[in-house]
Amino acid sequence: MRLYNSLTRKKEKFKPIKKGEAGIYACGPTVYDFLQIGNWRTYVLGDLLVRNLKYLGYETKYVMNITDVGHLVSDGDEGEDKLEKGAKREGETAWDVAEKYTKDFKQGMHKLGLLKPKLVRATDHIKEQIELVKKLEKKGFAYKTSDGVYFDTTEFEKQGYKYGELSTLDEIKEGARVEVNKKKKDKRDFALWKFSPKSEKRDMEWESPWGKGFPGWHIECSAMSMKYLGDQFDLHVGGEDLRSTHHPNEIAQSEGATGKKPFVKYWVHGAFLLVDGGRMGKSLGNAYTLQDLDNKGFSPFDLKYFYLMGHYRKQLNFTWEALEGAKTALERLRKRIINIDSRLRGNDGGSDGGAPHQAVQGAWESKFRERMEDDLDMPGALAVVWEMVKDKNLSDGEKLGLIEKWDEVLGLGLSKVEMKLEIPEDVVKLVEKRSRLREEGKWNGADSIREEIEKLGYVVEDKGKETVVVRK
Repeated sequence: MRLYNSLTRKKEKFKPIKKGEAGIYACGPTVYDFLQIGNWRTYVLGDLLVRNLKYLGYETKYVMNITDVGHLVSDGDEGEDKLEKGAKREGETAWDVAEKYTKDFKQGMHKLGLLKPKLVRATDHIKEQIELVKKLEKKGFAYKTSDGVYFDTTEFEKQGYKYGELSTLDEIKEGARVEVNKKKKDKRDFALWKFSPKSEKRDMEWESPWGKGFPGWHIECSAMSMKYLGDQFDLHVGGEDLRSTHHPNEIAQSEGATGKKPFVKYWVHGAFLLVDGGRMGKSLGNAYTLQDLDNKGFSPFDLKYFYLMGHYRKQLNFTWEALEGAKTALERLRKRIINIDSRLRGNDGGSDGGAPHQAVQGAWESKFRERMEDDLDMPGALAVVWEMVKDKNLSDGEKLGLIEKWDEVLGLGLSKVEMKLEIPEDVVKLVEKRSRLREEGKWNGADSIREEIEKLGYVVEDKGKETVVVRK
């Protein structure tokens, strides 16, 4: 597999640190509000990367942080705390706000059919963050001011390291002294620990060797990624907005603390999602959420298909017309699969009578794999899927076999399409509710819903991790 590495600015063959294994860390959400569809594009990218690695036979360890402690707005050092701001907005504590939107994030992941990473909360790892700052202080990379403890980028460079290689901002790479925060030695320096303001009471603050306060934005990702993946690991995923300062700061504090380079071998960044050709923002009224899409009759999988229509490194322009086009394309694909499945079921679930076409099937597998291995070329992979289902040289059984295998990468739920399209919406909703209850271990409630479904003329069949609905 070849991936574009933001650190080297070129496509590189993926060579993991440990053969056959891949450690992946993805920057997760700051849980102070509902996520918008630009955020979800990044999390779908992380999911696609992990699915592709699994498809290629790698054993994966996938970790994602939940930023549930309020870092400040301007690169984590200045401005208003997002969690505290959310608490004031909703009349609750910052802890309540974090819990509410963490739950919503998990539900969104489920709706989009994303694989479950190991989710790690910043507030559960304050000790690790403090220990990391202490290491940096011991090595001479940290200094204390009246408002916090900062990373010393100048000292970092004096000791032979390069700061800002990943960034596209010249002022980050070259350095410049400006009077943004006079307490800093250098503009590029960033907060490792911030002291609680004496003028206000914070919901989230902790004791530390330097004084009561809270961690800087960047330190949590280094502390948690290294705890679960080691001092060095294979892949780091995030949106391109994190490439300018957050990720360079992660690299600096991690390599400064361990003395090991590179901190991460491959950096994978997803491009911005535009809306109607412009930027997305709450003030513009176009920071759409999954609920906004649902209100207009679109499913999360319609959105997911829309994402797959564009390459992750290229900006993608969201319009309601474009989403409608994605919905139509996905429905057409599902209908084709249903027709193939119906013909196969008409033959009592057996072969459709044709001799196996191993050479043809193998050629299609190679085409699909080639697209996935070329820097996650999802538009190309979708094109292969469409060409394959139209191929008259393949039997229906072979087509369904390929679809089932490829959907392990696509994650579009194509093996469940008979439930999505042939079954009435009220039954589909009952099935989804039953699945959630089963996941929560509420078996009696799940059994009651099964009975409701049967009264409506349908039978639920659990096949391993798959749930299939058929008419009685």
